[in-house]
Amino acid sequence: MFEGRLEELDRRLHLFDHCGIERRRTALPASAYLEPMGFGRRNALFLKTALDLLADATSRALAEAGLEPWAIDGAVTVCSTGIATPSLEAHLAERIGLRDDLIRTPLFGLGCAGGVLGLARACDLARARPGTRHLLLVVELCSLALRWSDASLANLVACALFGDGAAAAILSTEGPGPRIVATGEQRFPGTLEAMGWRIEDDGLGVLFAPSVPDIAREHLGAALSAFLARCGLAAHEVDRWLCHPGGAKVLAALERVLPPPAAGLEHARAVLAEFGNMSAPTVLFVLDRALAEPGWRRAVLSALGPGFTAGFAVVER
Repeated sequence: MFEGRLEELDRRLHLFDHCGIERRRTALPASAYLEPMGFGRRNALFLKTALDLLADATSRALAEAGLEPWAIDGAVTVCSTGIATPSLEAHLAERIGLRDDLIRTPLFGLGCAGGVLGLARACDLARARPGTRHLLLVVELCSLALRWSDASLANLVACALFGDGAAAAILSTEGPGPRIVATGEQRFPGTLEAMGWRIEDDGLGVLFAPSVPDIAREHLGAALSAFLARCGLAAHEVDRWLCHPGGAKVLAALERVLPPPAAGLEHARAVLAEFGNMSAPTVLFVLDRALAEPGWRRAVLSALGPGFTAGFAVVER
């Protein structure tokens, strides 16, 4: 894709060896990305694949909770890699039998922060209507934004980092499971161009500035401290830091700003290695992995995304 079209390609390809990723899942076979594709074709593939993934993730979540689809009162859907009108949860309702009075809340534009911020919005809805059950749906097909026409370094970096995936969870004020006890977010002014999309004729063009790790180093520590203070927590009261990994450089920045001695970054590294950066779903994969680990009571979820924004959530069990 990039041969003869990007300067110093041989040297730049080493970033694939150092990004901390061993394998990823993609919506299409690798050969399909080597041919030009219009926005319409990309979005049609997005709708089909995203719905398949969400149906599978939702079925698993319902089975784990011992619930039938009709027991769900609302759905929050997080996605920034495709356009769906009617929104994805409407299509999902038709497929798996969610109720026709489902309260629907589609969220677009949150990018990598969407896993944490979507969790926060679903929590708000569950608390506003005690006893109701709300389905959190998170899906991103980042690979469908890989455009043959874009021979930029940013597109090469995106090609090395991003994968595809989906996650689902059910939230309620009733029932067993971990508790979301606090949520928050912080936007950093003057950083709108750090990450996001450009709308191009053949799809979504990636905005991915080299300054992202620097922004994490400069701003995340203070934002995290302010969030913990609002929650009445000290850093030593947190057992695990469960972070959206972003990439190897972002993980290195997180190591520098997260307060010791809490653990948790090993889960972020493991998910990054196994799945790549799936954008919004990734932090929920980290949480799922951490929940299988005994010995901790309180964790803080965090993710950075367009805006440039940090999202936080405190999880207890």
